[in-house]
Amino acid sequence: MTGNNEFDQLVGEVLTSQFRPPWWATNRHVQTIWPRFFLKRQSFTPQWERLELPDGDFVDLAWGKKHQSAKGVMVFFHGLEGSVNSHYANDMMAVFERQGWITVLMHFRGCSGETNRTTRAYHSGETTDALYLLNWLKDKFPGLPTMAIGFSLGANMLLKLLGENPEQDILHCAVAVSPPMKLDECALSINQGFSRLYQGHLMKSMVANLLSKMQDIDYSAFPAITHQKVSSLKNFREFDDLVTAPLHGFDGADDYYHKCSAFSYLKHIATPTLILHAADDPFMNEKVIPLASDLSPFVRCEVSKKGGHVGFMQGSPLNPTIWLHDRVTEFVQPFSKQES
Repeated sequence: MTGNNEFDQLVGEVLTSQFRPPWWATNRHVQTIWPRFFLKRQSFTPQWERLELPDGDFVDLAWGKKHQSAKGVMVFFHGLEGSVNSHYANDMMAVFERQGWITVLMHFRGCSGETNRTTRAYHSGETTDALYLLNWLKDKFPGLPTMAIGFSLGANMLLKLLGENPEQDILHCAVAVSPPMKLDECALSINQGFSRLYQGHLMKSMVANLLSKMQDIDYSAFPAITHQKVSSLKNFREFDDLVTAPLHGFDGADDYYHKCSAFSYLKHIATPTLILHAADDPFMNEKVIPLASDLSPFVRCEVSKKGGHVGFMQGSPLNPTIWLHDRVTEFVQPFSKQES
C-alpha cells in the first residue's frame, strides 16, 4: 500500500486531468508565457548552500525556511537553463514553505550563476548528482519523509532516476511536470513553427554560458568544440551532437536521446509517481504521451487537453492562479509527516 488512497485506487493508468483552462488562456503559448512574464511572483527568499561532489565539482542548493516540525523534505529539480528564480520553482517552493515543508532546490551544474569546475555540465539524463543529493538529504533528515518535484528537463531526469533505481528508499513519492520523455521527438517539435522562439531563447543562453565557460576551462580534450562552431549552433540537436554528447560520453545526439529519454524507464519505477502533462505542450508532440501499458503500477499520468509547458494557469487575466500548486499539494499530502 502506498498510503495515498487515490493512488491506491488508480495506478498504472493514463487519465484525463481535471485541469480546465479559462476562456482567455486556452492558447498553449499563453499558458506557457503568461505565468513567467505577467504572474506576480510569490514571496520566497532562498538561503544558499554549496554541496561539494565526489569528482571535485559542486552544485548549489537553494533552501527555504528550516521548519522545526516539518511535514517533510520537498526536493526540487528545475528545467533547462532554469534556477530557483524560474517562475515555476520560486512559486512552488513558496507554496510548500508556507505549508510547513523543508524545501530545497538543487541547481544543476553551472545553473546557479557560477561556472562549475569541470568540462561536463548537466543534461536530461544526468542522475548521479541528484542521487548524491538525495542520499545526503537522507543522512541530514533521518525519519522525515522526502518527496521530489521535477519540472521539464528536471522532470525527465527525475523519472529516469526512479526507473534506474527501483529499490531506492529515499523518496516516498515524486511528481514530474511537463517531462520531455522522448528527447528526439521534443528536439523535432521545438524546432518547428512558433516553438522555435522558445528554442532560440534557450539556445542563446546555452551558447553564451558555454562560450563564457570556455574562457576559464580547458576544452582541448574535445577539439570539435571550438568557439566558432559553438557560436554557429542553431538548434537543440546541433548542440546535443556537438556538445552534450561528447562531454558526457554519448556517441552523438541520437545515442544521448535514446539512453536518456525517461519514456523507457517508466515501466521500472517502483515509487508512487504522478506525471502531469498537457497535450498541447509546445515543446513536445503526442508521441511523448504514454499508454497504460508503458507505465509501471506505481505511475499515474494525468493528461489535460490544454495547459502549455509548465503552465496550467487558471483564474482571471488580472489575478491568475496556477492549478499545479493545488494538484501537487493534494497528491503529496498523504505521504507527509502527519501531526500527532
